[in-house]
Amino acid sequence: QAQLVESGGGSVQPGESLKLSCTASGFTVASSAIGWFRQAPGKEREGLCCITGSDGSTYYQDSVKGRFTISRDNAKNTVYLQMNSLKPEDTATYYCAEKCFYPSAVSNWGHGTQVTVSS
Repeated sequence: QAQLVESGGGSVQPGESLKLSCTASGFTVASSAIGWFRQAPGKEREGLCCITGSDGSTYYQDSVKGRFTISRDNAKNTVYLQMNSLKPEDTATYYCAEKCFYPSAVSNWGHGTQVTVSS
């Protein structure tokens, strides 16, 4: 059974950083495209970034480009999301999935990890 588990969320102040982890079981992240998504209170879930399985190319939504970095550790079967210069509007529950950018394409969501940015 393919499964992804998110971790690493927390509460930080504006301008600080967090690194989220997305650990896979039942399949290999190196052979799959993995995307990070988030859902803020009262808002729709949105896709943030993606790393492809074939060559590890990365893609970002404009709102996080330059601040967030997606990466992968094949040995740990884990995809990461390094988030820098966090803003209050980044407050959300963050999810990873074996899809990129389109939440409607995801059939099975994990529990996510909560990120709160507040002074």
